[in-house]
Amino acid sequence: MAVIGILIGFLISLVISAVIIYLAAKMLGEKEGFGTAVFAAFIGAIIFALVSYFIGVGWIAALVGGLTWLIALGSLYKIGWLKAFVIAVIIWIFATIVSLVLPTVIGPL
Repeated sequence: MAVIGILIGFLISLVISAVIIYLAAKMLGEKEGFGTAVFAAFIGAIIFALVSYFIGVGWIAALVGGLTWLIALGSLYKIGWLKAFVIAVIIWIFATIVSLVLPTVIGPL
């Protein structure tokens, strides 16, 4: 039963993250659909898990994870570093607001 709860929590977090990514990308005029946002959210979860496993937490992990996330956003949305950074900042702001409103499970939104 615990595995089902973890899976449901992951899927809810994935959908919420995908909605946030989709809205942030649309704010900057990106044409990709919701599927790209879901894939970006999934890649973000993998990046978080790998960085946490290999590096742990702290500023080095945040730097490595952040740079990897920018590379992922840039390649998925076919955009440059600056636009990927702006989208990432918008995602971070939206995720912070959502995290204050909704209870979260373990892991990033």
